[in-house]
Amino acid sequence: MTEQERNIVQGCLKGDKTFQKLLYNQYSQKMYSVCLRYSQGQDQAKDFLQEGFIRVFQNLASFKGDGSFEGWIRRIMVNGCLEALRKPENKIFHEDVNDFESELSYLPEMRKMDVQFVLKKIQELAPGYRAVFNLFIVEGYQHQEIAEMLGISESTSKSQLSRARKILQEMLSGEYSHIHENE
Repeated sequence: MTEQERNIVQGCLKGDKTFQKLLYNQYSQKMYSVCLRYSQGQDQAKDFLQEGFIRVFQNLASFKGDGSFEGWIRRIMVNGCLEALRKPENKIFHEDVNDFESELSYLPEMRKMDVQFVLKKIQELAPGYRAVFNLFIVEGYQHQEIAEMLGISESTSKSQLSRARKILQEMLSGEYSHIHENE
């Protein structure tokens, strides 16, 4: 934890609005990107971000200064997104494990695609696929951890990842073909 972060945390714990705004301004853009990866769009990402920062401020006293402060905030944001996705009205997982071992073929031409374009395509994935894809590929969790976090089986996590990769590959391949047809 840097001295600046320590000062911000202390100011927030004293209820100083200036420090609360500083904390928000310093981390909101990065955390919005995190929320956007789990959401179905900008409005939902903004809701996730707002709820996440409420939790950050509510739990700030529990941060002991061990490890990365940004990492601590990130975990709160991810957990908040996952909690929202686990709600009964958002049933997002399919219990089909037939194809979890399939892998993507490598398409070198996809390297040329714009990162924002790829992120937009990831957002188009169904919520369950998107959550597992982000947790495994972006956040680096293992299937056992993902299963525990989402309340699903490990094989369902693997299946969701496999399907997400396949769907994403198809979406990106189709877009790549379409782009080159117009050249």
